[in-house]
Amino acid sequence: MDQRKAIFYALAAVLLWSTVATAFKLALRYLTPLQLLTIAAFTSLLTFAVILSVQQRWRVVWQVGRERFGFYALQGFINPAAYYWVLFAAYNQLPAQQAQAINYTWAITMSLLAVPFLHQKLTAKELFAMLLAYAGVFLIATGGNWDFAQTNWIGIGLALFSTLLWASYWLINTKNTDKPVPALFWCFAWGSGWLVLFNLLSSSTDSGINYFNLSWQGIWAGIYVGLFEMGITFFLWLTAMRLATKTAQISTLIFLSPFISLILIYFILGETIQITTLIGLSLICVGLYRLRE
Repeated sequence: MDQRKAIFYALAAVLLWSTVATAFKLALRYLTPLQLLTIAAFTSLLTFAVILSVQQRWRVVWQVGRERFGFYALQGFINPAAYYWVLFAAYNQLPAQQAQAINYTWAITMSLLAVPFLHQKLTAKELFAMLLAYAGVFLIATGGNWDFAQTNWIGIGLALFSTLLWASYWLINTKNTDKPVPALFWCFAWGSGWLVLFNLLSSSTDSGINYFNLSWQGIWAGIYVGLFEMGITFFLWLTAMRLATKTAQISTLIFLSPFISLILIYFILGETIQITTLIGLSLICVGLYRLRE
């Protein structure tokens, strides 16, 4: 019974995550990356506060916050503040199909970072899986066109840098024994604080703190991203992993997400899905699957 519930929660999370690449691009029609992130982060923070209130776990939250003050200040800076700002900037530069496929390689980046940070060794099979995945990234980035002048290297660089930030966040978390929801609350509490600072520092630019003239479409898109990329969906996935009796079965479901996402990108955003995107994404998924074996 628990495994069935776990699959249900995991599928719900995967389906919601499949919508967010489209949501990012729609939101960025009305918002700057910083505005989108600020609205989304505060929405997520409120979501976690509601969940903790329902669970009546505020005593645990305050205890964690006092004991791990510096740790969560750093974590909040990485995620959501830096990671999502870079990710949204990448989506602002690239077609959704490119940005979401490249961002999907964060697990490969984490395996590479684990070598110097966790002193892990890479096997020949793992190296082959990584090369396969990055061959997919190269194919998606260039569109199979050897005229590299046509490639948006700034957008590609931002997308790859976002995988570095996300992988760093999870590597730092590997030995964190705090309960997931209180931990996420403090990450987003600190992250929201960092974002207030970022807005103040950028107040003289187009991405400043003027949130009073935003369109309702932009505001609702930001709230959607906060609920279904970060808040509720994180909670659904964590619940699925906690209930699962076969974790591998649950984690495999995540491979559905990028392909469902491409369908939505095609029908809602009207992007023509390139054959190189399909081949490249398949190479990335095969590489990720081989890496998990």
